[in-house]
Amino acid sequence: MTDHQIATAVLLGIAAAGLFYIALMSAVMLLTRRPSVPRLRASPAITILKPVCGAEPHLYENLRSFCLQDYPSFQIVFGVRDAADPALAVIRRLIEELPERDLSVVIDSRVIGRNYKVSNLANAMRAARHDLIVMADSDTRVGPDYLRAIAAAFEDKAVGAVTCLYRGVAGEGRASALGAIYLNDWYMPSVLLATRLGRLQPCFGQTMAVRREVLNKIGGLDALKDHIADDYMLGQLVNRAGFRVAIAPTLIDNVVCETDLRALFRHELRWARTLRTVRPLSYPLTLLTDALPLSLLALVVSALSAEACMMFLAAVVLRLVQHSAARLRFGKGVPYRLWLVPYRDMITFAVRLSCFVGQGISWRGHRFTLKPSGQMIAVD
Repeated sequence: MTDHQIATAVLLGIAAAGLFYIALMSAVMLLTRRPSVPRLRASPAITILKPVCGAEPHLYENLRSFCLQDYPSFQIVFGVRDAADPALAVIRRLIEELPERDLSVVIDSRVIGRNYKVSNLANAMRAARHDLIVMADSDTRVGPDYLRAIAAAFEDKAVGAVTCLYRGVAGEGRASALGAIYLNDWYMPSVLLATRLGRLQPCFGQTMAVRREVLNKIGGLDALKDHIADDYMLGQLVNRAGFRVAIAPTLIDNVVCETDLRALFRHELRWARTLRTVRPLSYPLTLLTDALPLSLLALVVSALSAEACMMFLAAVVLRLVQHSAARLRFGKGVPYRLWLVPYRDMITFAVRLSCFVGQGISWRGHRFTLKPSGQMIAVD
């Protein structure tokens, strides 16, 4: 067998493994039922901490969804680091429009570590009055049953933290649609598959809910202050403290707003390098799931052999099935654009390859390098 034939056989074998993985994710999405919130035995008071930085697109709608909860007792503390932040206008508008809600804002530039979002949360935490703490990113939008779903998950006393599955909802532009497709076609299905196999107790920045006593036990927000993947680290620390991380019975939205393809690539490269840092052994295996780019590469290397043509066609069909399954699983709010699927997969493949070159990331105008522990070192 020639080197050319060996390379083709290896690429086809890897692409076949990727097709199997795509089929598994599609099956999981089609077989997983939409969650429903059970009846609550009690409704403990909850504090929501919302770190905000900048007047990003759809900020008003995102923040307002947290204010309109069908829940008897909750407060929301918005955290802002800069008194000149334009997001303050949105926050003050909400406070004026909803005087019956317990809404407040903390403006504090204090920095406790390299993760500025965690510093923002720590500053807002000083105003938290309740023992269930919910932290949620500013690009998150929720339904009125959000807090009821979180409270339901906490009724199990073995649960120390709660998170939520989410779907990507595209803002304006093609780059936003491509970003949302990645979340719906790849990231969330892989999470669903891992949880079905019992190999994952995740925690996502879109919702990190924790009991105050558990947060104090793991060292408070100081334990997260230098970590890029603060959500991942929170889940790890809660598990090490002897508690479970539960997934609340609700589905929330991550509103994806990318200005252009360059911003999308830079954003996803930061995610990829973060995942590679916290999961150094398993992350390289994600390359094996890129069946469409790999089968296309095999098609070129094999000089359009019959086997490679069949593999490429199978990859195209399965990817379109997977994209359609994501639409069925996550609902009409997600982008359904079949013609963007090949484009999306090429970007994903390029991001995954690029993440192995260098340790640097860019986050909200600052540059960092990542240590193997996931801690950040400031470059600028």
